[in-house]
Amino acid sequence: MKPFMDENFLLQTPTAQKLYHEHAAGMPIIDYHCHLIPKMVADDHKFSSITEIWLGGDHYKWRAMRSNGVPERFCTGTDTTDWEKFEKWAETVPYTFRNPLYHWTHLELKTAFGIDKLLNPETAREIFEACNDKLQNDPTMTARGLMRRYNVETVCTTDDPVDSLEYHKAVADSGFEIKMLPTWRPDKAMAVENPAAFRAYVEKLAEVSGVEINKFQDMVDALQKRHDFFESMGCRLSDHGIEEFYAADYTQDEIDAIFNKVYGGKELSKEEIHKFKSAMLVVFGEMDYESGWTQQFHYGAIRDNNSKMFKLLGPDTGFDSIGEFTTAKSMSKFLDTLNSRGKLTKTILYNLNPCANEVIATMLGNFQDGSVAGKIQFGSGWWFLDQKDGMQKQMNALSVLGLLSRFVGMLTDSRSFLSYPRHEYFRRTLCNLVGNDIENGEVPYTGYEEARVNKMIEDICYNNAKNYFKF
Repeated sequence: MKPFMDENFLLQTPTAQKLYHEHAAGMPIIDYHCHLIPKMVADDHKFSSITEIWLGGDHYKWRAMRSNGVPERFCTGTDTTDWEKFEKWAETVPYTFRNPLYHWTHLELKTAFGIDKLLNPETAREIFEACNDKLQNDPTMTARGLMRRYNVETVCTTDDPVDSLEYHKAVADSGFEIKMLPTWRPDKAMAVENPAAFRAYVEKLAEVSGVEINKFQDMVDALQKRHDFFESMGCRLSDHGIEEFYAADYTQDEIDAIFNKVYGGKELSKEEIHKFKSAMLVVFGEMDYESGWTQQFHYGAIRDNNSKMFKLLGPDTGFDSIGEFTTAKSMSKFLDTLNSRGKLTKTILYNLNPCANEVIATMLGNFQDGSVAGKIQFGSGWWFLDQKDGMQKQMNALSVLGLLSRFVGMLTDSRSFLSYPRHEYFRRTLCNLVGNDIENGEVPYTGYEEARVNKMIEDICYNNAKNYFKF
C-alpha cells in the first residue's frame, strides 16, 4: 500500500516521477483564467482566518457540505462563527473520498501551511488553530505572499467592460513583480432576457464610456471604447460564459430593431434573443481579432437551477450543473463566420459536458491555419471536469485527435488564493499520463525523443501559454 499523498502522489511509474520532479514541478504558473478579487491583490489582503480564505465563496465546498446534510447557515450564513463553519467542513472531508476536494484540501494544507495531518473531526481544532496562527503571524501569508509562494508569474482576472480596473492600475503602479491583467467578460452586454436589467447595464456602459447610447451602433461604439481601454491596461484575452453557441442568421436591420425593442423595455422572443446574441458574439470576435487578443468560450452550464436559493443567495453559490446542448453545428458556423471574414482570432474552447470532448477536439482542426501553433485550443478540463478523470479525458481526446504538445495547459478558474495547487494536480496527472505511455512502450524516450518529451512537459506546464498569450 502506497502512502497517501507522498512526493510521488499520482505518479505511478519512475518515468512519470522523473518527468514531474525534473521538468514540471519547477515551472512558473501562468494562471490565464481566474476569478480572484483584484482589490485583494491591490490591498495585499491579510486573511482573518482559514475559514475566510478556504470557505468564503467556495461553492465547491458548499455543495459537498450540503450533500452531507450540513445546514445552509454553516455554509453561507452570517450567524455562525468561523470555527463552527470550519468544524462542519472538517466533518464533511472524510466523506469526500474519491472527490477531488479531498486531494485539493490536503494539497493546500501541505503546500501553504506545511500541515501533513489529515483533516477530520479529531484533528479539526488543531489544524484550525495552526492555520490561523500562520495566517496571523507569518507576513508571507497574504494575497501577494501566497502568489509568490506558488511561483505565480501572471494572473488574468475576469472583469466586466464597465469595470474601472482601478485595482489593476494600483497593482501595476505598486511595482508588484507578478502581473495581474484584466480579462474582458462582456456577458451582460448580451443578456437581453431581462429588458430592465439590460437597459440598466447599457446606461452604465454609456456613463463609463462617455458615449450616448440610443441605438445598437452606439452600444457597439461604447463597447469598443471600453475594449480599447482594457487593451491599454494590458488585457489580452476575452472570455464568454454562454449556455451554447449562437449562430442564427440575421440582418443588421433586424438587430437594430431588436435593440430598440429590448432597450424600450419589451420582452424578446426566443428567436430574437438568439439573433441578438449571435450578432454580439460576432461583434466581440471581430474586436478581439483587431486587437490580437485570444477569445475564450466557456459553454454548457445550466446556472442557478435552484430558484429558491438563487433568490436567497444570488449566483455562483453552488447551484449550477452540466447542461446538455447540441452545439457542434452552431459552434462551427460561428467560427466559420469569423474565419470567412478573415477575423478569427486565437480561440480557446471549454466544454462542461464531457460528451463533447471529441466534438471540440475535432473542431480545432477545422480552423487551424498555420499562422500560430495551436491557434484554436481545446481548453483544460473546466469546473466539474477539473479533476483527475476529467483532465485525463480532455488530454486523451486532444492527444488522439489533435496535438497535445501545443496545449496551453492549466488554469485555476478560482476565487481562492489557495487554489494554485490545482496546477500541481494537473502537472502530476499530465506526467503520469505521458510516463505511463513511455513505460508501456507507446512513446520513445531515448536520444532526441527524450529531449522532445521533456520539452513537451515543460511547454504544456508553462512555455506554450507564455508564447501563445505573449504577456
